[in-house]
Amino acid sequence: MAPIPTPPSEPQDSPDTYVGLEASSAERRAREHGWSTVRSLPPGAIITMEYRVGRLNFEVRDGRVTRCWKG
Repeated sequence: MAPIPTPPSEPQDSPDTYVGLEASSAERRAREHGWSTVRSLPPGAIITMEYRVGRLNFEVRDGRVTRCWKG
């Protein structure tokens, strides 16, 4: 039987630090900190809820991050 793959580790970064930042600045910072995928969403967007290691989600209103979470 094949071994179970080990998922890559996530960056040691707190999503709370992105709240309040301008969206493009937050995305640039997230990529510099090692997030492989950064997703910007409008408030109330309908999204899939699967957890993806290395993905950081931003809820953006009026060009600023109002909420941020992993996965």
